Amino acid sequence: MHRECEEKILAKIRPESEEKDQIFKIADDLVSAVDKSGIAKGMVAGSVARDTWVSGDRDLDIFMLFSPSLPREELEEKGLFLAREIALSFNGKIVEKYAEHPYINANIRGYDVDLVPCYAVSDASKIQSAVDRTPFHTRYMKEKIVSLSDDVLLLKQFSKSCGVYGSDQMTGGFAGYLCEILIAYYGGFFECINAASKWHPGIVIDIEKHQAKEFDDPLVVIDPVDPKRNVAASLSATRMYEFSEYARGYLKNPSCEFFRAKKREIFLRSEFSEKINERETIFYGISFDTPGVIPDVIVPQLKKSASSVTALLERNNFAINRSGYFMGNKKSLLLFELLYDTLPVIERRQGPPVWEEENSEKFISKHLGQTFSGPYIREGKYYVEIKRRHSTAESLFNSDDFKQSGLGKHVKKSILDEYQILKNSDCWTEEFSEFLYEFITKISPLSEILLDADKKR
Repeated sequence: MHRECEEKILAKIRPESEEKDQIFKIADDLVSAVDKSGIAKGMVAGSVARDTWVSGDRDLDIFMLFSPSLPREELEEKGLFLAREIALSFNGKIVEKYAEHPYINANIRGYDVDLVPCYAVSDASKIQSAVDRTPFHTRYMKEKIVSLSDDVLLLKQFSKSCGVYGSDQMTGGFAGYLCEILIAYYGGFFECINAASKWHPGIVIDIEKHQAKEFDDPLVVIDPVDPKRNVAASLSATRMYEFSEYARGYLKNPSCEFFRAKKREIFLRSEFSEKINERETIFYGISFDTPGVIPDVIVPQLKKSASSVTALLERNNFAINRSGYFMGNKKSLLLFELLYDTLPVIERRQGPPVWEEENSEKFISKHLGQTFSGPYIREGKYYVEIKRRHSTAESLFNSDDFKQSGLGKHVKKSILDEYQILKNSDCWTEEFSEFLYEFITKISPLSEILLDADKKR
């Protein structure tokens, strides 16, 4: 039994028969085209196959299952060739993409279609690539959630509204398959939300009770078809607890607001500048060409780079409020909000204890005649007051110290080719505007709903 607001939402997000007929027709046509090739069998995968897609979503996954005896190189070669041929025969606009191996993405009759080659292995334990699991996921979940599709729809829409839907590296949230497992495990939307409101570190969900590997992720959900895989591996701790808080808020005050799609907001340059002035902090951005590698590779490198540069700034005594990163189609950005960006020229540096004779002699020899003051002794240790290596953040960003600070491989290559140091309102570009809005107005999903409700009173 669903609540009144849930029934209202379902009436909006549950696909009507006409929408189902359209997507099933193109799915059948594409599967038939794969079958007619004689070299692979076609299969509809993903939410369309399991009847768990939200109305308006136009994503369609078609898997092309090849013989397991085919060498990997031939799978990629024949798979890409067949995918291109089929997409072109449907007048599709083609883009080659890459997961564990290449596949074709195409816009066909207004649908975003992925044509993915994989091996038709007989058992999930015999997979030769990660995508080989997907057909098993499809078959397993079709049986498990046949009577729970509405609950899956509610959970997906709830997650989207919360801003935690999407297992891509930038979102770090819930995959559609994860939503389905949670509904199957808990037995419904309300049961899932009730459990999630109490989530804490160490939660393990193993629907088949066959876990064969330990994980230290925030949430562990053992794949029903692969006991050594955590389906929730991409879920960050932040997203997990945002969802938990959101669930708690919904249980206390259920309303349709918890299912409404959030409006994408942006800052104009003038608005961004005003916000910086209000905060009285200093923003620095490192902008560079987005490397031509898939997001699943680049985003972790951006995260690593932002963390490494934050540590570099702190080692050089620049206090940071927050940092962030963004991957755009053309440009990427490492963003740092500093409490100050200028330091005195003088820096006091501590040396060894006086009783460490050898180290003391080295310290004195290194600094003698090169200081403002010292070496001198204070409470048993040597000190010197020397010229600071970088007295401004801009000097640090222009230095080799920055370029060698532990940047991700592809990020570093792009930065070494060319990068721009942006300050305050110059950090704004149209491509970065939505990211900057989210950075400045950072608020938990539940707090945002409570704030909006407060404004309406």
